[in-house]
Amino acid sequence: MENLNVKMHGTFTLTLVKANGEVEVTHKDNLIVNAGFDLIADAIFNSTRPNPAKYISVGVDLTPVAATQTALVSQLGAREIATYTHTAGTKTVELTYTFTAGQCTGAIKEAGIFNALTAGTMLDRVVFPVVNKGANDTLTVTFTLTMS
Repeated sequence: MENLNVKMHGTFTLTLVKANGEVEVTHKDNLIVNAGFDLIADAIFNSTRPNPAKYISVGVDLTPVAATQTALVSQLGAREIATYTHTAGTKTVELTYTFTAGQCTGAIKEAGIFNALTAGTMLDRVVFPVVNKGANDTLTVTFTLTMS
């Protein structure tokens, strides 16, 4: 029997469009946390299947990412339902959400994916240099997960 090695790699892109039209882009690798791997395993093999990881949230804390984390350190605003994109036959999935003017205004430094609007399981988390979202700015958060 052939040994199967499945790997998953996460990347994160944040695009801030300021009210004056100026655009800032942040791109980083992100960490799939321990609870996230459990969520993936349950989704594949557990017949009771957990809720899908379809919520994105941002926060304002720079605590380094650790595999044992289960939530953002300081969530800003509500979790939002992301748009899910996957093309059959490919090994990439994307979750995207755009925080519009008035949503999650502040010094954003962390983001994550969750399987529930509140509580639930965090799939992954990323921290990045501060992105200051003004009240009239929009912020698009994209998580890309690639399997190999």
